Amino acid sequence: MGKRYYCDYCERSFQDNMHNRKKHLNGVQHHRAKKTWFDFFKDPEAILLEEQTKKPCRMFLQKGICDFGPNCRFSHMSEEDFFHLRRQIEGENSQEHFEDKVLADRRVEDWLARREKKKNALCSKETYRDLKTDTEECLEESDVPAHLLIIPELPPSLQPPPPGGWKASVNTEWG
Repeated sequence: MGKRYYCDYCERSFQDNMHNRKKHLNGVQHHRAKKTWFDFFKDPEAILLEEQTKKPCRMFLQKGICDFGPNCRFSHMSEEDFFHLRRQIEGENSQEHFEDKVLADRRVEDWLARREKKKNALCSKETYRDLKTDTEECLEESDVPAHLLIIPELPPSLQPPPPGGWKASVNTEWG
């Protein structure tokens, strides 16, 4: 029987030789299936812009089905579909704005620089304290970056330590 070629776009297989593969890859069915596949990953803004420039399909409006299907040059979107697409775009834009804001706070170098400034400022104010005090005690409770505090239900190993530090019990037996 020989080797078989399977086309992921068309979801069909055929005998793999140069003639059959060339015939399939240049065929209309393959091009339509490939276009449909890539349209699935299209940006919602591009889809909205493209659909707004098209006129509504009369056949689709009258019967609810069109003979050309996704290859129709007219729009098959209703007002409700446009509304949902606009809401999806607005939601993505607001989420991108939030992610940009969080990512701006996530630069390690910036965070370390802010932490060092806080540590120096707090420690210089408390020169009256013992010189034996650890520099980590000079830091405030808000030393943890804000974007880590908004994550709900963190496991105990990832939560910041309590304000006074962990309490060690003297009579702990290990093993």
